[in-house]
Amino acid sequence: MDNKEKKPGYTQAITELENLVNQMESSEISIDELSEKVKRASFLIKLCREKLASTEIEISSILSSLETQVPNKEIEDEGDR
Repeated sequence: MDNKEKKPGYTQAITELENLVNQMESSEISIDELSEKVKRASFLIKLCREKLASTEIEISSILSSLETQVPNKEIEDEGDR
């Protein structure tokens, strides 16, 4: 499987990582297979980290824009509660 063939979504990547780990832990695999599985796992881990980082930035941006849209009067009123 070529690492750059198709980028899976986050959930798919996590599922594939879990499957790879299970395969590596539970069966005898050749060194060649192990090498390919480790390469694929490395690619998937990088993909997941990038997705998490970009999602965090996106959410922070959304929250920041929401905070700037709330009029100051509403913020003051909430502080009185």
